[in-house]
Amino acid sequence: MKNKTTLERLSDKVSTLLAQFHSLKAENEMLRSELVSLKAQQTLKDDEIQKLVDENIKKDIEIEEIANNIENILG
Repeated sequence: MKNKTTLERLSDKVSTLLAQFHSLKAENEMLRSELVSLKAQQTLKDDEIQKLVDENIKKDIEIEEIANNIENILG
C-alpha cells in the first residue's frame, strides 16, 4: 500500500469535512422548515384556543344572565 503524502491526507480530511458540512447544512434546512411549519401550526392552535376561551366567557355570561332572570322571576 502506498503511503499518502501530507497533502493527500489533508485533502482527504478537507473532503470529509466538506461532506459533513453539506450534510449538516441539509439537515439544518430541513429542521428550519419543520420549525416554521410547527410554529404555523402552533399559531393556528393558539387562535383556536383563544376562540374557545372567548366562547366560554360568552356562555358563562349567558348562564349568569339566565340565573339572574330566574332569581328575579322567583323573587
